[in-house]
Amino acid sequence: MGSPVPVFAILYPGDRTARDRSDPAASRFAALFDAFALAGVQVEPAVYHDDFCDEVEAQLLRLRGVLVWHNPVEGGRSRRMLDAMLQRVASAGVFVSAHPQTIIRMGTKDVLVATRDLPFGCDTHRVDSIDQLIVDLPRRLAQGPRVLKQHRGHSGIGVWRIAQEGADSFALQHAQRGSTEEHGPLSLVLERLAPYFAAGGHMVDQAWQRRLPEGMVRAYLVRDRVAGFGHQAVNALYPAAPGEPAPQPGPRLYSGPEDGRFQPLRRLLEGEWVDMLAGRLGIASDRLPVLWDADFLLGESSDPAQGRYVLCEINVSSVAPYPETANAEIVKAIKSVLAAS
Repeated sequence: MGSPVPVFAILYPGDRTARDRSDPAASRFAALFDAFALAGVQVEPAVYHDDFCDEVEAQLLRLRGVLVWHNPVEGGRSRRMLDAMLQRVASAGVFVSAHPQTIIRMGTKDVLVATRDLPFGCDTHRVDSIDQLIVDLPRRLAQGPRVLKQHRGHSGIGVWRIAQEGADSFALQHAQRGSTEEHGPLSLVLERLAPYFAAGGHMVDQAWQRRLPEGMVRAYLVRDRVAGFGHQAVNALYPAAPGEPAPQPGPRLYSGPEDGRFQPLRRLLEGEWVDMLAGRLGIASDRLPVLWDADFLLGESSDPAQGRYVLCEINVSSVAPYPETANAEIVKAIKSVLAAS
């Protein structure tokens, strides 16, 4: 009797050599491949690059579904070709998560504008041009620091904290790892942010959350259930002490969904907030990504006993690394997809 036929793929970027090898043990998803194997679900690698997009498409069309891990920009290339291919595959009846349309709705910084009036939102605005920025930013900075974010990116690229220090003096801190704080006039701010408006791009302007030094919590979800947490005490925009350089970002420490520190957030997400988010964005429950995460900072609250969480980002395109506790939930979700198809 031959080996069981794979029914699902895990897609992740790689070169020709990596695709020819297609070795699950050599990928960063080795533990997930193992979890599927233990559950009796045959899953194969789908190593992707634009250079062999047609080859990957043919592979996916013979399967029941694919889980996709691919950043918005990978090796200098956008997801444009990949997303078009995934939409064709999905139209042919193959299950795709996260679906490109779902990513557009919830996996860009525009989600912060769409949900600014919900319990986890805050003072947030869309900025469509450098001319609009010139008019609006000084007025908002007069009320306190702001965080400007390119509408789609990853790893802190295109995320800037800006604070006014004097009449025409500003402090700028890029969230990309290794960046240092800069100081200068408004013209320097405009120079740094202008590239994000090129070719029709835009930014999202969000109020700075002064409790950021208390840490950032990342909730990992499988569909509408929390599958784990990640806590980072020092992140890329952690403010420097007077006269000292800003501390380097610390590690994100992972824990399971039962972590007692974050049960209030878990109850809010599972009890109300995921439904609110999906409803606001027009995403059906069966289109929620198999794996996604949401970053929260502590916000100001009129009731300190209740606390408050402020959403600062949702990641959908390439959620990795993540807590090992999520693997079992991912497998369970895919088994449900297979049972329903």
